[in-house]
Amino acid sequence: MPNDLSPTARALRVLEILQARPGTTADELSARLGVTERAARRYVGILREAGIPVESARGPYGGYRLGRGTRLPPVYFTQSEALSLVMAVLGAQPAAADVDDLVGTALGKVVKALPESVGQQAAMLRQHAAAAPDPYVARPDPAVTSELVEAIAARRRVSVTYHSEAGNQWQAEVDPWSLVVRHGRWYLLCHSHRADAIRTYRVDRIRAVRSTGHKFEPPQALDPVAVLEENLGLGWEFSVRVVFDAPLAEVAPWIRPPMGRLKPLGDGCALVGSTSNPVMYAQEWLARVPFAFRVDGGEELRAAVAALVARFTAAVADQP
Repeated sequence: MPNDLSPTARALRVLEILQARPGTTADELSARLGVTERAARRYVGILREAGIPVESARGPYGGYRLGRGTRLPPVYFTQSEALSLVMAVLGAQPAAADVDDLVGTALGKVVKALPESVGQQAAMLRQHAAAAPDPYVARPDPAVTSELVEAIAARRRVSVTYHSEAGNQWQAEVDPWSLVVRHGRWYLLCHSHRADAIRTYRVDRIRAVRSTGHKFEPPQALDPVAVLEENLGLGWEFSVRVVFDAPLAEVAPWIRPPMGRLKPLGDGCALVGSTSNPVMYAQEWLARVPFAFRVDGGEELRAAVAALVARFTAAVADQP
C-alpha cells in the first residue's frame, strides 16, 4: 500500500478488512497495511470516533470485528476514480458498453449512483467510447467463479467438472489455491488430486463446483502468477516434445509458457509440454519459432506439423 495515504484512507482500508475478515488482529492489520501495530490501533480508533462500532476481544479467537447493525458510510469516488473505473471495465469487457450486458447493467447502476458533478463525465465516456471485442477473451460463469472464490478463501477442497477444448468432460478433486487472470482469461491454479500435481484449469471450462468437506493448506509464500506461468503447458491431453538445434538461450525468448518448459540438450535444447490442441500448437506457436526443430515426441503434434508442411508445400508447388 502506498505510504502517502492519509490516516482516514487507511482507516477506511481497516474497515474493508474487518468487513471481509472479522476477527482480524492488530498484528494482522499492521501486516496488511504495512504499518506498526500502534498505527493500526490508531486507525481503529479513527473508526470508533466516526461512530462505527468496532469491537475487540482477547484470546486465541479474539481480534477486531464490526458490531451488529453497523451502518457503513457511502462509497465516494473522485472524478478521476470514476473515469478510471469506466475505462477499466470497458477495456476488460467491451460488451459493457451495451446496457443489456450483465456487466454493462452493473456499470450503469454505479454511474447513476454517482453525484452529478462526478458521474457526468463517466456517463459521457461510457456513451461515446467504443471498444473492439477481443476474440480470445473467455468469460467464466459468475456463479462458478463465486463458488471457487469462497472455496479459496475457506481453504476448502472441491470437486470440479471440467469440459476440455477437445470436448472431453471429467471430474477432479482439487485444492484451489488462487484465481489468476492472464491475457483476458481466468485460470484456476490448484493441486489436482486426480493427477497428484499442480494444474491450471480455464475457469470458463469449469461446468460445476462441489464442496468435498475437506480442508487444505496452500503452499507457503505462494506466487500464483509465477506458478501459473510455470505450469500452463503441463497436464493437457497430448504430450509434446520438440528438439531445437539452437542453444536454449536463443530459443527461450520465442517460447511462451503454455508451450511447455525448455531443457538443455547437448548443443541445443528440448521443449517438453502438452496441449489440448495440436493443430493450434503447430500453426500458431511452433511455426513462428525461427529455428530448425524436429518433433521428437507426440504423435498428434507430429501429424499436425505434417499437415501444415503439406499445405504450405502445395501452396508453392508449380501448377500443371
